[in-house]
Amino acid sequence: MLDEILNKVQQYNPEADFNLIKKAYKFGDRAHEGQLRNSGEKFFIHPCNVALILADLNMDTATIIAGLLHDVIEDTDISYEDVSSEFSGEIADLVEGVTKLKKLKYKTKQENQAENLRKMVLAMAKDIRVIIVKLSDRLHNMRTLEYMTDEKKQEKALETLEIYAPLAHRLGISKIKWELEDLSLRYLEPKMYYELVDKVSRKRREREAYIQEIIKTLSIKLTEMDIENEISGRPKNFYSIYKKMAIQGKAFEQIFDLTAIRVLVDSIKDCYGVLGIVHTLWKPLPGRFKDYIAMPKPNMYQSLHTTVIGPSGEIFEVQIRTYEMHKTAEYGIAAHWKYKEGASKADNFDEKLTWLRQLLDWQNDLKDPKDFMETLKIDFFTDEVFVFTPKGDVINLPEGSTPIDFAYRVHTDIGNKCVGAKIDGRIVPLNYQLKNGNIVEVITSQNSIGPSRDWLKIVKSTQAKSKIRQWYKLKDRDANIIKGKEALERELKRQGYRLNEILKEEWLENIVERLSLNTIDDLYASIGYGNIRLNHIITRLKEFYNKEYPSIAEIDFTEEGLKKSNTKTKKRKSQGVSVKGLDNIKTRISKCCNPVPGDEIIGFITKGRGVSIHRLDCPNIKQEEDPNRFIEVEWNTEKKASYNAEIQIKAIDKGGLLAEIALNINDSGVRLISLNARSNRDKTVIINMTIEINDINQLEYVLGKIKKINNIIDAYRITS
Repeated sequence: MLDEILNKVQQYNPEADFNLIKKAYKFGDRAHEGQLRNSGEKFFIHPCNVALILADLNMDTATIIAGLLHDVIEDTDISYEDVSSEFSGEIADLVEGVTKLKKLKYKTKQENQAENLRKMVLAMAKDIRVIIVKLSDRLHNMRTLEYMTDEKKQEKALETLEIYAPLAHRLGISKIKWELEDLSLRYLEPKMYYELVDKVSRKRREREAYIQEIIKTLSIKLTEMDIENEISGRPKNFYSIYKKMAIQGKAFEQIFDLTAIRVLVDSIKDCYGVLGIVHTLWKPLPGRFKDYIAMPKPNMYQSLHTTVIGPSGEIFEVQIRTYEMHKTAEYGIAAHWKYKEGASKADNFDEKLTWLRQLLDWQNDLKDPKDFMETLKIDFFTDEVFVFTPKGDVINLPEGSTPIDFAYRVHTDIGNKCVGAKIDGRIVPLNYQLKNGNIVEVITSQNSIGPSRDWLKIVKSTQAKSKIRQWYKLKDRDANIIKGKEALERELKRQGYRLNEILKEEWLENIVERLSLNTIDDLYASIGYGNIRLNHIITRLKEFYNKEYPSIAEIDFTEEGLKKSNTKTKKRKSQGVSVKGLDNIKTRISKCCNPVPGDEIIGFITKGRGVSIHRLDCPNIKQEEDPNRFIEVEWNTEKKASYNAEIQIKAIDKGGLLAEIALNINDSGVRLISLNARSNRDKTVIINMTIEINDINQLEYVLGKIKKINNIIDAYRITS
């Protein structure tokens, strides 16, 4: 395999460092010694095949070596430093860039996939060769997928079809794109795939003589016109046929462009000359001409496409391009590689990768893996539509885009102030789907109240959706701050925390900094808007809280330990309860039994919420099976505190009764917190009340006064 790699590289790059490639081969072979693939073959066969695919793409020495070594950091004891010292930092960076995020764990496969893509995007921005190695790696894995389990085959094929084939398309590497698509189809829809293989094979044999006749006729005509040319038939890949059948609902017999005629010439002038000759020989189909020379695709693809009716009435497509354009169509970004030994930088190379810089911006903005994947699939991996500004500038957008998408692509303010649009001089509704070649003029108004929420259902591009959401985020900021703050406080109270103890400004500012926000209000607004999950913030606050206030389980209850704990920790309110000599442990009165001074009580050690205080006769305590979580507690009568007590009154239902009860409670110097009453069929009424008292003596005094009221049948404390 080494000889095969060296021979391929020799054919296109005699300047390559062949000794370094040999060294890398031996280095990789030793590193992977003893490792086997699922097929039972030596593992190193895989990196060698990746290097061969890279050689087919005419890649430089560093990339070939990166292909040979792309798995050593991930699957062997070899480190980044080892590769760097043995070869170079450039090669080590390429190998590390290809390495998957194997050691990181994520909640879902989607998050794992998105994070892997994020790493690839960052590596691509640094050096685009990373993704070319990665695509070659995936291609060979797909060629040998039959050794995987059925579940793994489906998973890998779907990921390839959704991510890697579109990436190859974006980079213009059609050779890899077509093969990845066909291999994916083979495992996702095996029955359909093999049916197509059979049908295409039979159809091709039928059409071969017909296509050869067309090629002969065109070749004679071009020779007469002194146009140097090379003509061939290009078979359509199986996945393209499948898409037409599945998406457009066509039968196989209705697909006419199974084979296209490709004409290669020397110059752009000759391209248009050939087009004229083709249209004089055969009648063109209206609306089927595409000029990708004047308007290249973002992946640098250039060609003229026209569909014509042949001599027997059959329809076929003709593609016309220069040899240089054909090289770009087959090899994409690899054909313009600016690192090739002895080659100058390709013209406007960085401009050809504007989409990559845009993708880099998006991955910084979109923190949610789901949003990032949606952006990839919609903005970068879908078919595109090319439209013009009134000044003639070309704007490319995802297929299905509207004038609103166009407006936001031009400028955020134009999108926000858009009130209408003209297409080719004619006013159209804002949900109009743009078509190739449209001239789009956006109508704006300074009096516009801003984008409508309904636009989110209309627009196609992630950029437009993001800008619309951002506008509403700013517009509703004050309301979201209040909403977020209330939600956080409500949840913390529900979990038993005192707000003054857990919502400390320095802790919130630390969280703000970690989330790359500017202010605490930004934090509240993000919670209110739903950008940040409440549980994430509460988890961080709990971490600070537990460091500040030790858990009862962490305290050493020896005399020395108690003394140390009392001096180390801050004093805190204990609600009038002492915990075995400690006065700095968080306690809370349990709501299930609401103990008050005078009741016999016991402490129960909770997880992260201090000690809950229960009455000794509380049913919940009697059911607890872990005796190690009980702790002795006592009332600390020196500290003034108030407690809630629930009482229930049964009385004869007569007018003015509630007022009289409330008056007696007020005269007792007790605060009434809540009251609820319900009438029964037997002309009685049940009244539930919560009152604030200092101790059990005060409670008994209040109950005694209530019992003396006329028509009161009974009054008693609710125990649980």
